[in-house]
Amino acid sequence: MGKLRAAQYACSLLGHALQRHGASPELQKQIRQLEGHLSLGRKLLRLGNSADALESAKRAVHLSDVVLRFCVTVSHLNRALYFACDNVLWAGKSGLAPRVDQEKWAQRSFRYYLFSLIMNLSRDAYEIRLLMEQETSAYGRRMKVSGVPGGVETGGPGEPGTPGACLPQLALKFRLRVLLLARVLRGHPPLLLDVLRNACDLFIPLDKLGLWRCGPGIVGLCGLISSILSILTLICPWLRLKP
Repeated sequence: MGKLRAAQYACSLLGHALQRHGASPELQKQIRQLEGHLSLGRKLLRLGNSADALESAKRAVHLSDVVLRFCVTVSHLNRALYFACDNVLWAGKSGLAPRVDQEKWAQRSFRYYLFSLIMNLSRDAYEIRLLMEQETSAYGRRMKVSGVPGGVETGGPGEPGTPGACLPQLALKFRLRVLLLARVLRGHPPLLLDVLRNACDLFIPLDKLGLWRCGPGIVGLCGLISSILSILTLICPWLRLKP
């Protein structure tokens, strides 16, 4: 499935490149047809995914963390609805249900896909916040043990507590937060890969729904990167974010 998805978005990216470089219309048509066949094949292979997503939602209901429970459960429910709409689209494109309004069902499927990705990214942000808080607490304990004061003192003119030093102090705090974020993501590869994959996938429904037109080239590139990251988590299961 991951290889088919990667091939489909690679065709999308290739088609965009051929169009920009003035390739022959016949070659562009063949690439578009190949992309369409790959898309239809993926829809066929996803016929049972709606039930799998519902099962995953049922398991997520039992998570102890309230925020994780909400984000993961709602994400899986939206994925189930996305796959259900995708099944209807497959029936329409394959000729089994020729009267299906494909444009309407495509919009519905991408809408559910977008909601699912928003929940995934919300879950990622929550996990990042928890890890950053843990890292800050651990650093504070180490400083306390070593006898180094942890607070920032305020005082007279030019010192950190004065209005004149406000902007540099904010810049320093921002830099420290960015460094902490980079450290947390570097120390948790599954979370980093999940953030990158969801962020890349986000461009797809945004473009298809007309919320942010980024063009077939960006959609193809983001879809290809996301597919490669998904294949990587299949090859190395420890890179998959759990639960």
